[in-house]
Amino acid sequence: MADGHVRVAIVGSGFAGVGCAIRLKQEGIHDFVVFERADDVGGTWRDNSYPGCTCDVPSLLYSYSFAPEPEWRHAFSRQPEIWAYLQRCVRRFGIARHLRLGVEVKDAAWNSGQRRWEVETTAGRWTADVLVSAVGPLSEPAVPALAGTENFQGTAFHSARWRHDHDLSGRRVAVVGTGASAVQFIPEIQPLVERLSVFQRTPPWVLPRRDRRITAPERVLYRRAPATQKAARAGIYWGRELLVVGLRHPRLQGWQQGLALHHLARNVPDPELRAALTPDYVIGCKRILLSSTYLPALARDNVEVVTDGIARVDEDAIVTRGGSRHPVDTIIFGTGFHVTDPPVADRVRGRDGRTLGETWAGSPSAYLGTTVAGFPNLFLLLGPSTGLGHTSVLFMVEAQIEHVISVLRHLRRSGAEAVEPAAESQRAYVAEVDRKMAGTVWAAGRCRSWYQDPTGRVSALWPGFTWPYRRRLRHLDPAAYVPV
Repeated sequence: MADGHVRVAIVGSGFAGVGCAIRLKQEGIHDFVVFERADDVGGTWRDNSYPGCTCDVPSLLYSYSFAPEPEWRHAFSRQPEIWAYLQRCVRRFGIARHLRLGVEVKDAAWNSGQRRWEVETTAGRWTADVLVSAVGPLSEPAVPALAGTENFQGTAFHSARWRHDHDLSGRRVAVVGTGASAVQFIPEIQPLVERLSVFQRTPPWVLPRRDRRITAPERVLYRRAPATQKAARAGIYWGRELLVVGLRHPRLQGWQQGLALHHLARNVPDPELRAALTPDYVIGCKRILLSSTYLPALARDNVEVVTDGIARVDEDAIVTRGGSRHPVDTIIFGTGFHVTDPPVADRVRGRDGRTLGETWAGSPSAYLGTTVAGFPNLFLLLGPSTGLGHTSVLFMVEAQIEHVISVLRHLRRSGAEAVEPAAESQRAYVAEVDRKMAGTVWAAGRCRSWYQDPTGRVSALWPGFTWPYRRRLRHLDPAAYVPV
């Protein structure tokens, strides 16, 4: 006997999960729950509370189109602002009563006889007609398996699980990784620590962050004349869309690369350090990072950049492959997330009993990045090939949510209990995306990035402009789906 049955079960309460819940209510669907393993909503913006955590997308683009925020204080919003915005949306749209906080989904399996999902949670078993996975690609921290880590006598943690109870003042700190999170927290902790050792495998391309405070008169204008904020948002959106041209045609990336090299030269006078921080791949192949403080921080006297690979971790030091020993009492991993191998894929089982992970076999794929053959009434928000390298993923999230709503309408009109994408429709779509990806900076940039899955395929990103994706998802093609 199930503890409850709902029309729709949503897993995750970040932007995708909360946005889906809001649109279900607006569509007149109130029979749903949102499972959240943490004790509050927020997803990535709840978990990543490290010092300096800031969005790389301009604030005016980083909100739901149906819930613009006129009170942003910075051109690029800080983590507390974004988390508070999501909490306000929950209250504003009456989502709180649908939340099941502190409840983790352990397993979800499609029951072909009952035509419903059986969902095992830490608070009991539920059934649902429709399952929406909104856990997001940046939800599970990835920590490298370094030899000897278990012997380390100091404190070690991932940036997405920041130890705010651990005072870094006067400590010898190692930062492993130089990705988007590390470039934000390194400048914040550098003045506090005695010694900072930054272990860099591949240098990132870094552009200055053109941040500024949004003035009180601007906020008043946005509040009293929402059309002005809408126009400003549209201008930022189309400006960001133009960046795709260079990403699709790497030979046109020279201007951005020149800006990054100029930024590096201005902030790192030492030629040896500057050489170590100069990438050897085309800008955009890996995520382009925005910071006006990261490079100056690396040039400080108490910072060393270590480019030799890590051999092992001792009780009180990190030892490199070349044999150099770096005494540390704290290790912070800025090593990203399980993007193309999400643990949730091993918890969801389809019609044939296989998990998503087994079906994908190391290379995630989905029809429209949202639905998967063999998994009826399952929707993946921010699924395969929906990430972006140039603008706000919320644009993609909203397009996907509208597709979910369209399929639910189709089920109601057709009388079908469950549908899934036809295998051929999915194969054709994935092949089309892969063709468009070929030749882009992400696929031909001579670098290894988290955009690529273990097979080498770029399965995390959408390979072009976002407006064609939204236009495509706006109109449901019923022939692409088959009843089961």
